[in-house]
Amino acid sequence: MNAAAEHLAAHRAALRGVEREAPRLHAWGERLGDLLVRGGRLLAVGNGGSAAEAQHLTAELVGRYGCERAPLSALALHAETSSLTAIVNDYGPDEAFARQVRAHGRPGDVLLALSTSGCSGNVLAAVSVAAQHGLRTWALTGPRPNPLAEVCEEAIAIPGAAAVVQEAHLVAIHLICAAVDGCVTALSAPAAEVVR
Repeated sequence: MNAAAEHLAAHRAALRGVEREAPRLHAWGERLGDLLVRGGRLLAVGNGGSAAEAQHLTAELVGRYGCERAPLSALALHAETSSLTAIVNDYGPDEAFARQVRAHGRPGDVLLALSTSGCSGNVLAAVSVAAQHGLRTWALTGPRPNPLAEVCEEAIAIPGAAAVVQEAHLVAIHLICAAVDGCVTALSAPAAEVVR
C-alpha cells in the first residue's frame, strides 16, 4: 500500500470517529450559538496545526460560515502575536494562553482547546485557568488517554496520527459551525405574529 492510500485509509478511520461524535459536536454548536448570541465569548487555543484549526474556527464565527448573521465574539489566543511573545518572554511558555484567558475570559464563556497530543503544557495551563475562572472547557484531541481530555469538562478524542487528527478536527469544527449557524438563525428569527 502506498503512502497516499495509507493516509486516506487512516483519514477514513478518523472520520468514523468524528461521525460517532456528531451528536456531541452538534450539541456544542447549539450551546455555543446560544452563548454567543447572548454576548458570551469563545476563546480557542492550540499550537502549530492546532493553532491554525483554532483560528479557522474563530474566523468562521467572527466572519461567517454558511449564512449571513451578526458577527460572533471568538478569539484565537495565539493570533495576538505581540501579546503572545511578550507573555512568553516575561512569564514563560506555559503562560502563553493562560494569561490571555485571565484577561479575556468571563464566567460562562467557552475555552476550546485543540491538541493532537493532548500534552501541551501551555494548553493545559490555559484550561486550568479557565476552570478556575468559571469558563466551560472543551477539547478536541488525538487518541485517548491524554491529559487534556482528562482535565476538560468535555472532550472529543479522535484516533490517528497528528496529521490525520488535524484533518478530522477541521471536519469537527465545521460541524460545530453549522450547528452555531442553525442556532443563531433560529434565535434571531422574528417571532411569529399572533393571529387574533
